[in-house]
Amino acid sequence: MERLVSPDTPERTTAQRPATARQLFGSLPRRRPARPPGTVLALRTPLSGRTRTVLVLASVALPLLTWLLLGATGAVDPRFLPPPGAVWSAGVEMAGSGELFTDAWATVRRILYGYGLGVAVAVPLGVAMGSFAAARSALEPVSGLLRYLPAAAFTPLLLIWLGIGEAPKIALIFIGTVFFNMLMVADAVRQVPIDLVNVSYTLGARGGEVLRKVILPYALPGIVDAVRVNFAAAWGLVVVAELVNSQEGLGKRILLAQRFTQTDKIFAILVVIGLIGVTADVILRITRDRLGRWVP
Repeated sequence: MERLVSPDTPERTTAQRPATARQLFGSLPRRRPARPPGTVLALRTPLSGRTRTVLVLASVALPLLTWLLLGATGAVDPRFLPPPGAVWSAGVEMAGSGELFTDAWATVRRILYGYGLGVAVAVPLGVAMGSFAAARSALEPVSGLLRYLPAAAFTPLLLIWLGIGEAPKIALIFIGTVFFNMLMVADAVRQVPIDLVNVSYTLGARGGEVLRKVILPYALPGIVDAVRVNFAAAWGLVVVAELVNSQEGLGKRILLAQRFTQTDKIFAILVVIGLIGVTADVILRITRDRLGRWVP
């Protein structure tokens, strides 16, 4: 039976046909049957509780042991890398005088104000960007532009506009985190399957009900994850903010220790910052797991 070809449609030659995957990438070489990988090296395979515990402990113990070894052998000048014992003594000394707790609370308070305000603004706007095409068209270009501007560059302007008190420090944290949170929250909302939205409309739900009962519950774990990831950026910004005309705070204490080459105090403050950050991260991770138990 002859194949009918329209006179207006030229027949494709072999050279005009799109290349196949084998032509583009080549065929796979002949190999022996692969052995199944072990649990640790298997892709996307959950680990046993014992293996996970061993890896977690090793990730903490190896750097600490290296630090102890370098301090014990004197391979590095203590002025540049003080031994853990000296760092512990410096931390105990600052804690005994009360300055460590005062500075830590001052830093945490600024983060709570600045980052909390940023989250309060970014989450509603991010949800709107992820849910409504109009909000996305209006907000995504400007937020995408402003997030590339380094927040530290706003420090002189903030000092001129807001003075030398707490306001410019809080504003710096807000500017440096709000736009990243907006875009990441919008991405989390856009991950909601469109089938869920369509089924909700089919069952008679209104737009507001779909937003409250379908989109927000499904996207909530992703929103908490976005807040958790950007929380680390707030710590970097608060240290920068406290270097400028601050009377208290962990960043200010680092600057004072640097002037007198007190590296043991600098390391002790860094350890405190790390512990506070890890604690907040664990709290947010537990919150995400509890809020999103229904999400697959």
